[in-house]
Amino acid sequence: MRRAVLDSGVLVSACITPFGTPALLLAQAHGAGFELVLSPLLLGELETVLLRKKFRRYASIDEVRDYVAFLRRFGTVEPDPDQRAPLSCRDPKDEYLLALAYSQKAVLVSGDSHLLEIASGAPICGPADFLR
Repeated sequence: MRRAVLDSGVLVSACITPFGTPALLLAQAHGAGFELVLSPLLLGELETVLLRKKFRRYASIDEVRDYVAFLRRFGTVEPDPDQRAPLSCRDPKDEYLLALAYSQKAVLVSGDSHLLEIASGAPICGPADFLR
């Protein structure tokens, strides 16, 4: 079975736009289309972002906590990687995503241009491409 790390931007989009491509992608994982790989750092980043005041119009605090708890139960939570991936990106805050995907032999699914620009050297793709 394919394994995938969905970055926090994709997971945020899946939460706030229930009929968008990221939500469809997450639904595919739930239907056994692929194994969703998460880590404590990724889940923490996701929760921190979704708990920002600007997201209250999309989800209440309880809904955010329920969503993160659902992902924790549904996905495979692996330890945060302690080694770097063999490649890097322009945003040092996203290095852990590369390391997580690399250590777990998973595809990194992201909409971030700085990650997609290095996709030719690594298994990285956008949500729509992974969905196909």
